[in-house]
Amino acid sequence: MSGASKAGSLWPMMHILLGLNAETWERAARKAGLAGALPQRELIAGGHVSEAEFVRAAARLMGVRFLADVRAEGLIITGEQSHQVLGRREGLPAVTAVDSTGRCVLLIAPSELDLDELGAFLDRQRDMLKGVIFVCADCLRRAIGRRGSREMLRRAIAGLKETLPQLSAHLVLTGRQGVVVGFLLAGLVQCLVLWPMEVALAAYILAFACCVLCTLMRVVALTEVLWPRQPELPAEVEMPEEGVPVYSVLVALYREAEVVPQLLTALGRLVWPRSRLEIKLVCEEDDHETLAAIRSIELRDYVQVVEVPSSTPRTKPKALRYALQHCRGDFVVIYDAEDRPHPYQLVEAWRRFRRSDQILACLQAPLVITNGWGSWLSRMFAFEYSALFAAMLPWLGSHRLVLPLGGTSNHFRRHALEASGAWDPYNVTEDADLGIRLARMGYHSDTILSPTYEDAPTRPDVWLRQRTRWFKGWLQTWLVHMRDPRALFRDIGAGSFLVVQGLVFCTLIAVMSNVFMVPTLLYGALRHSFVEGVTAYERILFALNVANLLFGYAGFLTIGWYSLPPRKREGLWRYALYTPGYWFMLSLAAWRAAWQLYRKPFYWEKTPHGRKQIQPDTKRQGAEG
Repeated sequence: MSGASKAGSLWPMMHILLGLNAETWERAARKAGLAGALPQRELIAGGHVSEAEFVRAAARLMGVRFLADVRAEGLIITGEQSHQVLGRREGLPAVTAVDSTGRCVLLIAPSELDLDELGAFLDRQRDMLKGVIFVCADCLRRAIGRRGSREMLRRAIAGLKETLPQLSAHLVLTGRQGVVVGFLLAGLVQCLVLWPMEVALAAYILAFACCVLCTLMRVVALTEVLWPRQPELPAEVEMPEEGVPVYSVLVALYREAEVVPQLLTALGRLVWPRSRLEIKLVCEEDDHETLAAIRSIELRDYVQVVEVPSSTPRTKPKALRYALQHCRGDFVVIYDAEDRPHPYQLVEAWRRFRRSDQILACLQAPLVITNGWGSWLSRMFAFEYSALFAAMLPWLGSHRLVLPLGGTSNHFRRHALEASGAWDPYNVTEDADLGIRLARMGYHSDTILSPTYEDAPTRPDVWLRQRTRWFKGWLQTWLVHMRDPRALFRDIGAGSFLVVQGLVFCTLIAVMSNVFMVPTLLYGALRHSFVEGVTAYERILFALNVANLLFGYAGFLTIGWYSLPPRKREGLWRYALYTPGYWFMLSLAAWRAAWQLYRKPFYWEKTPHGRKQIQPDTKRQGAEG
């Protein structure tokens, strides 16, 4: 029903009660009709009235009581029903409750219902008016969420483990994998004692093969940069004028009080009808500092806080799974606390989804580092990110190969996200795991052009913790999906199977071996220079060492250099000079990840985000976009 046709007999009186003029109402009605929303949602989202003012006026007009707050313990609703109610696309239904006097009442949120239809219903049921109470939708949602928090928390933690146990990382190793790993380690120790040089040679050959495969994949991905398949992002993207779906924006925050103001500023720039937008700030219930920072700011109606009950594992994917149950959007996007998404990112993603079939489940927006000049570490981080998001991921998407997602700026079709099991609460790199799982379920992931801007770590300790978490998650992901290699091959095909081995397993082997290669290369050089009688094994190992480093560094520098925007291609010698040290740090992070996987497999190592300013970067970000 269009917004104009909804202006029935009740609305003239609502204008008077709310103090709205005809022009404001007509404008809101037109916008609501275009967006496919209720007129009152447009009025509330546009800031013309608050939801409490609207609900109070509606209660007065229809002769029912208004309640400013809702007690969760008074709701007559089960945890399962809470889960179903909060995820409804069409809004909240009437909920039965017990009031403070012990009388049974019916709680209704009129801001989410057609006002004239609601009035007609109450006219037909005059005898029940005394038992009807109007409440704000946000208050009712919070109460329902608290009432069903135990069941929703159970679903967030155990949902994937119960529905797809073979694809859950709640077990680090299955029994069969444990036996295989045990035999391999025992055999390796025995072989090292009996044939140390042969074992070293075999290890270097494996590392060389992994390095070659990684390099070849990255070089092939350069075709996406040299001969792009996608057009350049237009300077302006028009806002759709047809009915648009509800878009849910999820942002997980933990100890992020410092960046809350800039986050809300960045999210406020997103172009999407406010009556069809919901932003969920997902916080741990015991993160009092972040919650206080959010509550100190007056939030718009479409911004809500979801408090996740304290529990283990304390991970971002668990928090996202919990918050997803509070969403009603047909499309869901994930952002990090420090992100500054391009204002038209939601519009571009929705247009791509609308042009594609239902197999397209996810769109990854590129991440652009804005502080690459801050230190040598942030410079290398930006260099690495450019290769991944400007070359590798677009190439994988355009060839319909499995796409390991980045941890932020993922746009999902809601039904595909839920059908694939959503995020694994036990996997600390839930994005890569979900990308592979979507492919196994028959879905396709691709990339878009509208970027998200964020800052790279500038301190080595922060960088090390972040990269350790990523590598640990990659190990978890590879172990989970390689529980049955034949099933993985059958599910995703030969090309994607090779991508999983190349981007996950081979990358980890190549990186972990680097910490041994540089010292042994120096040792081999000294041996060849000053010692006579170097054995054939030593010469072969030295040659493999040189080839490994040359292949790895050359591939890293080549794809990173060509994936950078032309205006940023300066000082290649700096990148070449920094590469050995950066790779050595990567190797340390990988070994640290392997140890942490053994000792604390589900530990989420928090990496803080410092205070950042958005406004000074606006012009530069617009140019880069």
